[in-house]
Amino acid sequence: MKKIPLVLFAVSFITYTFAYFSYAEVLTLPEGLRLATENNRSIKISGQEELISEADTLIAKSYMLPRVNASLSRTFLSEQPGAIFGNQEVFTAEKDFLSYSLSVQQTLYDFRKNAARYEASRTVLNTRRLDTVMVRNLVALDFVSGYFDLLEADKMVIVAQKEVEQLELHHRNAETLYDGGVITKNELLQAQVRISDAKQRLLSAGNMRALTASRLNNIVSRPLKTDIQVADVNGPSYDISVMELEDAWQTSERLRPEIGIVDETVNALELEKTSRRSEYFPEFFARGGYDYTENEFQLHEGNWSLVLGMHVNLFNGRATSAEILKLGHKREKLIEQKNKLLEEIRLEVERYVLDAKTAREKIGVTENAVQQAEENLRINRIRYEEGVGTATDVLDAVTLLTTAETNYYRAVYELRKAEAGVIYSTGQELSEVYK
Repeated sequence: MKKIPLVLFAVSFITYTFAYFSYAEVLTLPEGLRLATENNRSIKISGQEELISEADTLIAKSYMLPRVNASLSRTFLSEQPGAIFGNQEVFTAEKDFLSYSLSVQQTLYDFRKNAARYEASRTVLNTRRLDTVMVRNLVALDFVSGYFDLLEADKMVIVAQKEVEQLELHHRNAETLYDGGVITKNELLQAQVRISDAKQRLLSAGNMRALTASRLNNIVSRPLKTDIQVADVNGPSYDISVMELEDAWQTSERLRPEIGIVDETVNALELEKTSRRSEYFPEFFARGGYDYTENEFQLHEGNWSLVLGMHVNLFNGRATSAEILKLGHKREKLIEQKNKLLEEIRLEVERYVLDAKTAREKIGVTENAVQQAEENLRINRIRYEEGVGTATDVLDAVTLLTTAETNYYRAVYELRKAEAGVIYSTGQELSEVYK
């Protein structure tokens, strides 16, 4: 009677587990890419950097606008101000008085100092936007790779389960033959050991699957233990195999945001140099205002004013020359970095193209190997059941089939990841290609 609750508990647990995985969310690749590009923290951080840079443009623009200042005060003196005219003392101001002022100052011409600074800030903003594009596509590549890793992990679990089932079938056949006195107990023990080893690999495959799913959850900023079921995909919307390496290089040089970032940064340095050069020249300005001081002893308590003027820095220890020289060196550095970047991008494109080509060839080889391994296992199992073959032949055939299936699925998803790498390395939007 005590066994009945245990049986009911086991049945309930299995039913609940089956229902849980049956209703687990199926995340498609396009939907996952949408979640990744919307929720990933790296993209949000890059977006905040973009907003910070946008605020910098407003700061730079403010120097081209009028400066408006106002003040209001009331002064209390211990002694009333006055003056001596001969033998007579005359008050010149009140003991306590109100005063206020309003002034407006506008730069009339500064040889493009502030205008160049503003244009430079706009150019820097463009680099931040390109950086966000780069981060978004990098996150998309990370998600696509993780997605295919999870599909591969699912297949590895299936392969490991299949190996356990094949070995358990062999063990049952061996038990039958052992009961009939056809084989020794040594062959039966050998099968049991191989089953134990296969179950350990199944556990490892399950752990790897769970870790890969957690990594995917992390990319889309969801709780790590959220269960994910993924749907298999055939590949991108167009055939990567027809892409020539030279065409891929040209596309990458045209579309990769990293190159655009360097170009925009060079432009920003040129504008900054223009702004610095203007410090050699005078700055012309106009200032107007109204000043009021409460004083009954003055003829006019309030006064309007207009000032036209200029100011120029005659000598600052050659700091301006040093800044211009520094900007020139930065520009030369960026040009060298761009050349280095172009070489690295070309190598990256070539690596992914070659990886895709190699994986495509592997699929053709391993696909045939799987069929041959299945036939080999079938023949050796029949031979063993008829007493012609040995247990070692069957066990080796199971191992060969597992190896062939493992190599096949790895080649399939190596190709998928290499295709995604080609798309990324050529500067194309992964979220657009995998719609």
